[in-house]
Order: sequence, then C-alpha cells, then structure tokens
Amino acid sequence: MTQPRLLAPEAIEAESFRIIEEELGPHAFPPREFTVVRRVIHATADFEFAKNIAFHPEAIDRGVAALRAGSDLVVDVAMIQAGVSKPALAAFGGTVRSYITDPDVVEEARREGITRAIASMRKAAREAPGAVYAVGNAPTALFEILNLIEAGKMRPALVVGVPVGFVSAVESKDALIASGYPHISARGRKGGTPVAVSILNALLALAKSGGR
Repeated sequence: MTQPRLLAPEAIEAESFRIIEEELGPHAFPPREFTVVRRVIHATADFEFAKNIAFHPEAIDRGVAALRAGSDLVVDVAMIQAGVSKPALAAFGGTVRSYITDPDVVEEARREGITRAIASMRKAAREAPGAVYAVGNAPTALFEILNLIEAGKMRPALVVGVPVGFVSAVESKDALIASGYPHISARGRKGGTPVAVSILNALLALAKSGGR
C-alpha cells in the first residue's frame, strides 16, 4: 500500500490550507474572517461556505475578546462540545457547557412540551448569559437564543448560528442575521457540528495569536 506523502498533522493541515487558498482563488474576506472561512472549508471540503458564511462586523472582535477574557462556550449538543479544542480554551480559563442532557432540562422539556434544545438555552441563560453561544444542530435553540436576547435574559458575547437541515434551519439563521446581533452564521441549509466546531476552533486560534 502506498503511504501518504504527508504524515505529520501540522504538515497535513498546512498543505490542506494551501490547496484551499489555491482552489478558492481571489476573495474579499479580511484576513481574520478568512481564517474562519478557511477552517470551515477544511472541515467540510465544501467551497460553497465561501459564499454562505455571514459575519456581523463586530463578530471577530467580540468573539476573540470574549475568549481571551476566559468566556465559556455554550453549545447546543455534546458533539460540538467534543470537537472544541479543550487545551486552547482552558489556556484562557474557559470551559464548554452543554445542557441538553441535564436531567432538569429533560424534565422541563417534558413538563412544558418544548424541545430539550429550548429548555437547555433557558438554563444557559440563567447560568451563562454572557458566554459565546454556538448552535450547529437545533434551529429551536437558535430561535430561543434570539427570544431570550429580546427579552433581556441573556447577552451573549457572540452567537455562532449554523444549524443544518431542512426544517427551520434556514429560517433560524435568517432570523439571526436579520436581528443585527453579533453573529457568525451560514446562509442556507448547510451547517452542522463540523461547521460550528471549526468556527469555534478558528476563533480560539485567533485568540491564541493575539487576535491577528
């Protein structure tokens, strides 16, 4: 069996980034935004994200500043929690929080007749109202974040809203973008855990490099 030419993880990533930049060609992203876009394409092998990703003008500044200040991350599902670089986050004093399987969240969802994603965001608003929030799977979580912001019950440092799917995913992301709240999102149906994880890890890399 022929062995791959590159074996070291760092070399593989560098070569992947080179290929992405070569195939993508000229673009209008500022350097820090391109750091995020490039990592999303790296995670998905999907160049459409170069057209789909939407950045609020303050998104990078707010996300990086919050992470460097030790902000926690609140995520909608444990899969995102598993993918975030824990050492990079811990270096600033932050942790990743996912509430969706907490017994009290499961009970509240059953009692109120709502999704666990909604109940988890209500708990998050009580426990981490100023964290960086990331939704990769549950549109109902993203809608609830917007409701809680409007009600004055949370004030996230940044909302990463990239739920994937066919039911309400597009609408929830459109609502986030239209809200004007600091966000990173992805228009259309595409998104999901790999996209959310790659955005968060890109922000952590920027935080580690001093925001450059």
